[in-house]
Amino acid sequence: QVQLVESGGGLVQPGGSLRLSCTVSGNIFSSDDMGWYRQAPGEQREWVALINSVNTAYADSVKGRFAISRDYTKNTMSLRMNSLKPEDTAVYYCNVDHRGRIYWGQGTQVTVSS
Repeated sequence: QVQLVESGGGLVQPGGSLRLSCTVSGNIFSSDDMGWYRQAPGEQREWVALINSVNTAYADSVKGRFAISRDYTKNTMSLRMNSLKPEDTAVYYCNVDHRGRIYWGQGTQVTVSS
């Protein structure tokens, strides 16, 4: 059984930084796509970033400010968020596409406010 747990959210001022982590329990493949999504109040969940063994990709809204990484030895994935803006406020979710099934974490709240 694959389970994901996010951590690292919190309250940060505009222009600040946060690092989110996603810890995976259960066996997944290094070739599996992993990603971050976010959902702001009243909005649909939107894709933020993706990583697999050969590629990373970012939504235009976060390109140049966010960096996704993965530690295959620790079975974790991270999202480094710099130059945060109030519009980055959302619940952030990690996911993995493993054998055609999508697994999600429970989410971690990020609030950008002065």
